[in-house]
Amino acid sequence: MNLPIVITDTRGPARADSRTLAAALPVAGIFAEITAGLANGNDLETLLARFLAPLLRLSGAHAGAVRTLTEDGERMQLVGELGLPADVVAAERLVDRHCGICGAAADTDALTSGADLRPCAEQGAKAYFDQRCKRVLAVPLRYRDTVLGIYTLFFDHESALGPEIEAVLRSIGELLGLALHNARLERDNLRATVMNERQLIASEVHDAVAQTLAYMKMRLPLLQDAILQHDDERSMKYFGDVKRAVSEAHASLREILTHFRTRIDPQGLLHALRGVAAGFFDRTGIALEFDCSATDLHLSVEQEVQVFLIVREALANIAKHSLARQARLAVRPLPQEIEIVIEDDGSGMAAMALVSHESAHGSQSHFGTEIMRERAQRLGGRVEFSERSGGGTRVRLMIPTGTDKGSS
Repeated sequence: MNLPIVITDTRGPARADSRTLAAALPVAGIFAEITAGLANGNDLETLLARFLAPLLRLSGAHAGAVRTLTEDGERMQLVGELGLPADVVAAERLVDRHCGICGAAADTDALTSGADLRPCAEQGAKAYFDQRCKRVLAVPLRYRDTVLGIYTLFFDHESALGPEIEAVLRSIGELLGLALHNARLERDNLRATVMNERQLIASEVHDAVAQTLAYMKMRLPLLQDAILQHDDERSMKYFGDVKRAVSEAHASLREILTHFRTRIDPQGLLHALRGVAAGFFDRTGIALEFDCSATDLHLSVEQEVQVFLIVREALANIAKHSLARQARLAVRPLPQEIEIVIEDDGSGMAAMALVSHESAHGSQSHFGTEIMRERAQRLGGRVEFSERSGGGTRVRLMIPTGTDKGSS
């Protein structure tokens, strides 16, 4: 005679009786342990498997297993067990999501028990399920309305558990389901963070190094031809071009490494800009006024990094090419934009033309105007270059402050 599978919905309030009160102390300890594990960020598989022993004591089962659903939701993967023979562990390591009693619990999101263990025996552990194991109880690990896994209890008798114990097991399953959900969410966030970092690094390398290497690649055949033709003048010219490009590529790589090690100031962009302004005269001999009335620009960390790099490049151009005595860095929040102005009293747009010319010829390309424009575009903004009233150069960066502004 085939014994039925019993599906029990214990999500309603359970009647308190003497058995519930007797189990209250160990149950409270289990809940406290799970909560502590969640707070401490323990390894997920360790956390899930760790509670099999107290669950066996609570339920009277002689063995237990915990499974999680695979990412496609079609299979259940064993991540922890206690008391199962080696051949059962091997047979149960990866099973179909709809298999037997465990599959019924996953499909219905309810505690499921039964003594018809033929599907389990067909997995390859017939001796165990025909002899020692007489009944199985499967408890879903769920988060809200989604089943993320199952823990299964194996009994050497056919007696069913009382509703109060099943209610406790259901609650433990929900708490472990929350742990599983949080772990997966943390994993997904980490994956997204890593991908964003990789994209940012690739973009930095492209901006800072790839253009210079492409320039060197074009110059090397010209250098080779000049050498073969014994044209010393052209050979030295192209050699000088390649030498400068190599120096710049090396400097750019060092800058990228420094950038990704230190990132933005922990206290934010405005604090970082004040620090740059405070030390600018000592580094360059040019007095830099910092004019800012804002207390918070409401930018993400990566947006702050891009703004900081644009400002730093503009200030580097002033230091290298402007012949200025004074400069000014102003930050002004507008209704829908942030305006950042970097200006100097130096030689004006002639200095910017020099930077653009050097960028086109492979020298100082990382500080070129095109790189600054590309960074501004990543922010959904724009950068403008103009003559300053009274002489000198004016760089104006505009960044949108809406929630749809771009990020790197």
